[in-house]
Amino acid sequence: MNRRRAREYALQMLFQSEFAGKDGEETVPEDAGAGKNDKEELKHFATEIYRGTLKHLEEIDRVVQEAAEHWDLHRMAAVDRNILRFAVYEILYRPDIPSAVTINEALEIAKKYSSLESVPFINGLLDRIARNCAKA
Repeated sequence: MNRRRAREYALQMLFQSEFAGKDGEETVPEDAGAGKNDKEELKHFATEIYRGTLKHLEEIDRVVQEAAEHWDLHRMAAVDRNILRFAVYEILYRPDIPSAVTINEALEIAKKYSSLESVPFINGLLDRIARNCAKA
């Protein structure tokens, strides 16, 4: 299974959900994954990230806003905001995934879907959030 692809699908679902006002019932596109087992694992992981992020969205947004200091969360680019959201979900609620892996994956996805200027911004925020979580 390609977890990066699953995270990309989770990002797409979060982005779509934000603009369409969906309530967490999105599904991963049918072309997700190569083989049948890969496809099911990918769908499961993407859906887990998506629903987990929505379930904890209020707390995730609070954590991002606190880390952002001089940035208003809702003035951030929508892609960046949703990359931050799923990454913070993983940092806070998925202890089985090392924060360094989550941050690296988020940065690679930001390189693909956002601007080059966004990458250091996302990196700085996620690093700050991961350090704060490690202290707690």
